Amino acid sequence: MTQNNLLDTVIIGAGLAGYGAALYAGRFKMNSVILSRDTGGTINWAHIVDNYPGIPNIEGIDLADKIKEHALKFGAELKLEEVENLQKEDNYFKVKTDKSEYLTKTIIIATGRERKKLGIPGEEEFQGNGVHTCAVCDAFLYKGKTVGVVGGSDSAAKEALVLAEHAKKVYIIYRKDKIRAEPTLYEKVMETSNIEIINNTNIIQAKGDGRLSHVILDNQYNGSEELPLDGLFIDVGYVPLTELARTIGVEENENGEIIVDKMNCTNVRGVFAAGDVTDIEFKQAITAVAQGSKAAYMAFKYVNTNTKPS
Repeated sequence: MTQNNLLDTVIIGAGLAGYGAALYAGRFKMNSVILSRDTGGTINWAHIVDNYPGIPNIEGIDLADKIKEHALKFGAELKLEEVENLQKEDNYFKVKTDKSEYLTKTIIIATGRERKKLGIPGEEEFQGNGVHTCAVCDAFLYKGKTVGVVGGSDSAAKEALVLAEHAKKVYIIYRKDKIRAEPTLYEKVMETSNIEIINNTNIIQAKGDGRLSHVILDNQYNGSEELPLDGLFIDVGYVPLTELARTIGVEENENGEIIVDKMNCTNVRGVFAAGDVTDIEFKQAITAVAQGSKAAYMAFKYVNTNTKPS
């Protein structure tokens, strides 16, 4: 596609927010494209999603596929291209990828977030050799073995439950006195016999010879600061992927999330944002899709009321 083919909107990101935006952009008959280096987003890491209305007990990757198929049904065009640069071009926006350039009247940013790292010695060394960030992806490697999960959120609890289906023993290692998972998840964790929680503790080093064999704790557990582990799954929060938005002046909050109003407009006219990259407090599959749909509606409204955006 060249600059001669002016789009109504470019959707950056192919997770649930991006698919939600694409679905409604299609229904609004907007000339649009979804650009992303991969598909599905963080929902791909979810083992079982049981809180999406009308589709109970579904794997995260299957939910993403269903919503993608729905979006494609209404004419969404998905291109696996990595966006490298955004520019304001006269009255429009130029989107440069690793393969092409696009000129568009509006942009919907749905780039999501990525998991934080612990930043401890050994973390990078054993990445993929005992250190992981996705239980759904790698739990099968630890059948009958001992693993740990670092973190205390809903997603950390879900990681532990997935691992418990394969591993002999699962430790949840959390820096505070109680994990903060929602009550239903907390009950499931407490009822799972091969999960044990180690509270008020941090991992300060990952050690091994070629691959992870144990971690060093800042508090003793059973009389030792060493905890033998075959695998360690890190789930200590996320970093919003806002680098692209920043280049065109989109405002962020103190957590680096894109600030949006109730209709998903940013401070830059013609630029909208949706999903985990935004400052919405309750980050869920259903809210991501809803935000995407609102962003598409506002982009549609903008295109049809601003013949010459400024």
